Amino acid sequence: MSPVTKAIQKRLSGMRSNPNSVGFSDALRVAEYYFGESRISSSHHIFKTPWAGDPRINLQETKGGGAKPYQVRQLLAAIDRLTALRGQEKE
Repeated sequence: MSPVTKAIQKRLSGMRSNPNSVGFSDALRVAEYYFGESRISSSHHIFKTPWAGDPRINLQETKGGGAKPYQVRQLLAAIDRLTALRGQEKE
């Protein structure tokens, strides 16, 4: 496992254990790792997914520098869905 992958997995583990206390930069790095670059519209970082509809990935920074908890949960759901899709492709 590469150092980048280890760092992402560590951040992802922290996000799963406490989605209410995630730094915006951590959420952004994890989203970029799984979904590529975001499209920025105002304060929204919007990521393209290989499916239409939910879960969508839209991240916004709070005034305190964190990520909005409901958006972190949506990101986690999208990562789970992407991981499941990749697993089906391998079968």
